[in-house]
Amino acid sequence: MDAQFERRLLLSMNGRNSLSSYTSPIQSPIKTSDRYIPLRSSLSASNLHYPLNTTSPLTSPIKKYKYEFNEIGLSSGITASEPDLLVYEQLLQNTLLNTNIDSILKISDIQNTNNDNYNKTVITPKKSLISKENSSIFRYSERQNNNQYKTNLITKQHFNRSPISNASIHLLYSPKQKRRHIAELPYKVLDAPDLQDDFYLNLLDWSSSNILSVALGSCVYLHNAQTNNVHLLCDLTHTQLPTSNNNRLNIIGSDLVTSVNWSDWSNILAVGTQRGHVHIYDITTRKRLQSICKHTNRVGVLAWNDWSLCSGSRDRSILEHDIRQQSITHHFYGHTQEVCGLKWSPDKSILASGGNDNHLFLWSKSQSCQPLHSFNDHLAAVKAIAWSPHQHGLLASGGGAADRHIRFRSSLTCQTSSIYDTGSQVCQLIWSKNSLNELASTHGVTQNHIIIWKYPTMEPLAKLVGHQQRVLYLSMSPDGESIVTGSGDETLRFWNVFAKAKCTRNLDSKLNGLYQMR
Repeated sequence: MDAQFERRLLLSMNGRNSLSSYTSPIQSPIKTSDRYIPLRSSLSASNLHYPLNTTSPLTSPIKKYKYEFNEIGLSSGITASEPDLLVYEQLLQNTLLNTNIDSILKISDIQNTNNDNYNKTVITPKKSLISKENSSIFRYSERQNNNQYKTNLITKQHFNRSPISNASIHLLYSPKQKRRHIAELPYKVLDAPDLQDDFYLNLLDWSSSNILSVALGSCVYLHNAQTNNVHLLCDLTHTQLPTSNNNRLNIIGSDLVTSVNWSDWSNILAVGTQRGHVHIYDITTRKRLQSICKHTNRVGVLAWNDWSLCSGSRDRSILEHDIRQQSITHHFYGHTQEVCGLKWSPDKSILASGGNDNHLFLWSKSQSCQPLHSFNDHLAAVKAIAWSPHQHGLLASGGGAADRHIRFRSSLTCQTSSIYDTGSQVCQLIWSKNSLNELASTHGVTQNHIIIWKYPTMEPLAKLVGHQQRVLYLSMSPDGESIVTGSGDETLRFWNVFAKAKCTRNLDSKLNGLYQMR
């Protein structure tokens, strides 16, 4: 036997430890208790997030929140898209916190709530957020007797061998909420020389027969959107108007086109001019049917209502002309400056007018002596006016460069329901025909872009950039899927922004025998 080993063995038998002089590089852990019992009832989702370093270069609270949200996946070695990270985070919460969220739609609701709460805490920070680094995730407690809650009922959970809860399984199998893709580039770009850069004019309109009318200087061109053929409708370089006896024509010289608007029939086009005249053309024969010479200044906006045509002018008047009787039926006097916005409601009962005097008026078709209501909360000219085709009485209006707000009102209560700051001059507004709560707006100073909004949250679904100057003109295709925009950069751009129309079943069809009465 080795002498050294025998010596150490004898010393250990006598109660002396000879190994005390030898130290091990690895120390055994000190055990303070035999069990580690976490109480998950006191946890919250905020305690699972690691706090950010206060010396981070990110200064914006929103940027910090987004950075902290992305760190959830990065710290755990996961690189995925934002929806996948949301599902991953919720799976952790279901396992650790028993939140029992079983649908992706519920995750979006929780996220919106958390965002609202976060914005509130940014304004008035709570003490718990400041001392978040000292908060513990788990804590100890005495053992509780839970025998009184035990039952003899057998559930599906007893036969489930998966460690994942039923809520997490439903969450993994729940369908993802697909966001509609909106193309950021136009599918067609056309040159439009001599397209005037004037905020108060309306030089673009798309008919129900898929023909686009555009005014370029003294001429009006018709563009067939299906065949891409372009035809000249009229040239007002040498305008001829009938005299009072209607026996001869009087040549008055050159004139400029300031507004165009299609009728509901799609074969009649109204053209307003710089001299205050309104010409009505039949595009099938390409001949002028009538000429209205009642305004003393330029006609910047037109609006059809069946057989009646309303025209707004710089002379501050709005005239309603019946083309069958060839006479003026109503006069609308209320604006103190140029009228630049006119829109009839979908039921053709109320006319909304906006002017350079920052006023928005609602007129009744039966009573034209005074407006039904007036709004004076805009701080700039009101050109952008749009009635919702889905919600009765809902009207949206946008202000110019000094206002930059979109305001939503109800013609039933004559109250303003909501206001949204766009940060840019609002030139035009239009509601989607196919999507229930979507609208598009074009902007000028200082962004020069197009925004697709989700109403009533006013979440921007897409921002379309391409025009180099103010996007002053806007119109929608007859199928409601595309829009065309015109700008002072002398280009027309066609965008596919709205969803397709849903197919509706014709209940009156003879093939639908189940819907017919016997």
